[in-house]
Amino acid sequence: MPRRVGWMVPAGSREVGSVDSPERMRAGLGAAVAGGGLSAADRLCLACVELLQVDGAAISVVHDGASRGTFGSSGWLSRRLDEYQFTFGEGPCLDAVASGRPVLVANLGLRDESRWPAFTEAVLAAGVRAVFALPVLVTTAAVGALDLFRNSPGSLAGEGLAGGLLAAELAALPLLDLLATDVDWVAEAEGTAGGRGAASELASLERVEVYQATGMIMADLDVDAAEALLRLRAYAFTQSLTASEVAWQIVERRLVLRRDGSWPGPAGPGASS
Repeated sequence: MPRRVGWMVPAGSREVGSVDSPERMRAGLGAAVAGGGLSAADRLCLACVELLQVDGAAISVVHDGASRGTFGSSGWLSRRLDEYQFTFGEGPCLDAVASGRPVLVANLGLRDESRWPAFTEAVLAAGVRAVFALPVLVTTAAVGALDLFRNSPGSLAGEGLAGGLLAAELAALPLLDLLATDVDWVAEAEGTAGGRGAASELASLERVEVYQATGMIMADLDVDAAEALLRLRAYAFTQSLTASEVAWQIVERRLVLRRDGSWPGPAGPGASS
């Protein structure tokens, strides 16, 4: 029976670590990236779910030690799990990029697994039990990571690991293709490029709403950028939200963070900073 897209495969419904044949795996992953752009990144993540027997996949772009955006995902929950790494500033993706080596965690629930306490708590609550982060390289530089999630414990080894490493290698192609696209900057600026142009796709990788919300917090509370982002992330952590979700509430003035650090309700006519 075909695997369903998303986070809906019951734990124990398959043999952990069973994957498709190497030939079908290579063919399927290679076909997924044909065409380039952000849609190819999404297709590659979906192919990982289908062929590597994982329950979710996402591709992060990382720069200067921080997650800059989710380049592709197999579904909304995988994208949310990836965003937790930006929200908390920790996680296997960031470690994989920093080291240039795969980070493989077969059981996040083990008592001695304490590398990313905030991230681990959040993804365990979402039903994740294993995570595998594989660096995405452009030439010799790690620019992101492919994150693979499972809802049951188990290692990624043998053909499964080989397939994951191939997928991580292929993940660089849509990004390079996008960066090499000729951009009509006038049309992009005027919003007349038709469809989703290269500049729009590149801009979507950056969490623009977070930067905008950070600026609003700086103005409201008279704090610097570092403290403003810290306050935003702290609120996200206490409310079990991602930084992007909190940022949109602030940008839309549905939330105003107070100077004393207390957590307010929705912003209203009488709200104050």
